[in-house]
Amino acid sequence: MLTSPVTIRTVEMHTGGEPVRIVVDGYPPIPPGPILAQRRWVQTHADHLRRLLMLEPRGHHDMYGALIVPPFTTDVDLAVLFMHNEGYSTMCGHAVIALGRYAVDHGLVPAVEPETEVRILCPCGPVVARVQVERGRSGEVSFRSVPAFAFRRDAVVTTPTYGLVTVDIGFGGAFYAVVPAQHLGLDVRTSPTRDLVDAASAITEAGKAQIALEHPDDPDLAFLYGTILTDGRDGLAGGPSANICVFADRQVDRSPTGSGVTARIALMHRRGQLGLGEPRRFESVTGAVFEGRAVEETRAGSWPAVVVEVRGRAHYTGECRFIVEPDDPLGHGFRLR
Repeated sequence: MLTSPVTIRTVEMHTGGEPVRIVVDGYPPIPPGPILAQRRWVQTHADHLRRLLMLEPRGHHDMYGALIVPPFTTDVDLAVLFMHNEGYSTMCGHAVIALGRYAVDHGLVPAVEPETEVRILCPCGPVVARVQVERGRSGEVSFRSVPAFAFRRDAVVTTPTYGLVTVDIGFGGAFYAVVPAQHLGLDVRTSPTRDLVDAASAITEAGKAQIALEHPDDPDLAFLYGTILTDGRDGLAGGPSANICVFADRQVDRSPTGSGVTARIALMHRRGQLGLGEPRRFESVTGAVFEGRAVEETRAGSWPAVVVEVRGRAHYTGECRFIVEPDDPLGHGFRLR
């Protein structure tokens, strides 16, 4: 039980149906320092605030949040930590798209027409968002990723339900296992969501146990965030490629997943399925579409990598003032699943 009143203010947005709860006020001061150190501090000292914002009765199992923190360097406009039902991620494209609009609309950066650049420091590194601005109104947003790469291709994991499953592991600011749903006897467009979540979660758990990940920048980035089930298509011929991303604790992304699209583009480029500048479109469970393309070849340590540009739209849904009374036995937040 909390021992003192708490008040937190947020701005509410969504990108393709995926919520973005941006914390405006109410957190304790976050010590300045490297972004991953700030992430560890919040995990240790302020995780109770994540729980009360993400979980019931103020949130739900699939809520997502963004906490703006003091930037450690002067070459960015803002720094951000991402939160969800289980903890804190290292990258979130749908939130970056929302934060681009938020930064322009709330004066964190001066609005410039026809395009305003917003430099955002994420736990995975700096990303650059470009916000379309017309007659003072913000609109579509694109962002360019940190170096994205194919970590493993055709890796085999053993699952209790599906036996041996071949997956690709890609990094797009976070690590994802990527596999066509038909390899599991499923269809991302027609199979029940529960079946897709069960399958994706089984692969994530197997991947965590059986595939050792590493990242050249920091060990804190080396964890399998989730699994993306796809329709097996390339996002070009016949329209967008459908996918569903299941991350954290069985959380379902309503958007096409910005960091997931980044990872998919990196994997496709490594396989020679697309060249620089060639656009691909990706569709989520809500029908929302992101466009992605590899715009530059680079390296991430010893891995050949690409910088990926992802484009999408975010919208406002409201503003909230959350309170917690000291005698509320459920004020800390709870989950029923």
